Amino acid sequence: MIVALIVTCEIGFWVLLAAGLAFRYLLRMPRTGLALLLCEPVLEVVLLVATAWDLKNGAEPDWTHGLAALYIGYTAGHGHRTVKWLDGHAAHRLGGRPLVRPPRYDLARARHETKVWLGTLTAAAVATALLQLAIWYVGDPGRVTSLESWRFTAWRVAGIHGLIALSYWLWPRKTPADGAGAAPDAAGRERVGR
Repeated sequence: MIVALIVTCEIGFWVLLAAGLAFRYLLRMPRTGLALLLCEPVLEVVLLVATAWDLKNGAEPDWTHGLAALYIGYTAGHGHRTVKWLDGHAAHRLGGRPLVRPPRYDLARARHETKVWLGTLTAAAVATALLQLAIWYVGDPGRVTSLESWRFTAWRVAGIHGLIALSYWLWPRKTPADGAGAAPDAAGRERVGR
């Protein structure tokens, strides 16, 4: 049941996102589009309540409950950035605005990768908190080993991502001498016209 709900929430995320962007840019109804985009967190609340309900009704804690916690954590850590990124692409394609891309070179890229990694840290922290609450809720140390292993998975992913972000600081990619990179805006991101 939980896996089906995770899949449903993921499909719902993309449906709400597509509808929100369509209302904002195709139908020129930005408030309605924003309202649809703001409904996205409701999906995670539904998943959280359903997971708690499943555990309350005596379901054996397993990998599906851990996956639900990681999914909610990912949405908390990266959902806003994902929506903002797709909104920028929709504004470029449908609204005629210039496309703003993340920086590709030097320390500006390292700063960008660090910000993305902070989203992964947030995801791991949220997932860990939800998993710990589930462990306390179940209250039987013999039944929660799968939930405990998901905490390790969340922090292992955050650690690997942290090493990747650190590599941008240790070995920054240099701007090409021929000036092939686009001119960055004030925030260090590259602006690309149509």
